[in-house]
Amino acid sequence: MADETKPQATPAADAKAAPDPSAAKAPAKKEKPPALEDKPFSEFIGQHFLPSLESALKEKGMADIQLSFSEQPLGVFGWADKAPYWQVKGAWENGARQFTIAFTKDSISSPKLFYYADQGSQPSTIEQFMGDERKVTLDLMVLYTLQRLNGQKWLVRN
Repeated sequence: MADETKPQATPAADAKAAPDPSAAKAPAKKEKPPALEDKPFSEFIGQHFLPSLESALKEKGMADIQLSFSEQPLGVFGWADKAPYWQVKGAWENGARQFTIAFTKDSISSPKLFYYADQGSQPSTIEQFMGDERKVTLDLMVLYTLQRLNGQKWLVRN
């Protein structure tokens, strides 16, 4: 009796239910270009981060900012480790003020360090930089750099 209450499938109903795979092909989706942050480390820093940071700093009035990107040991007073780290260095006012962002690995998502010096002195304190960020983007890197420099009152005076 249970079989009598079920509707019987008909060949016409089956034909309507099964769409023709050749008739309704989805248009090919365009592949998204890779995100800037997915580019190779040195390409991202050299072609995207440095120019963005330089223009942001010049907007804040640092006309003589000089930025560089190199791999070398940390230049911190008393630092014994001579292992090379990738570093973004910034200097202005004829080198009287300088800052460095060091990457512990060749990846923008690796732990980063920050140190600075004023009046031509040698840096003596290393700080963690962007330690709480899970996703690192170009805009966040520029923003955190500006915030850190502003914390020194180097961008805007109180």
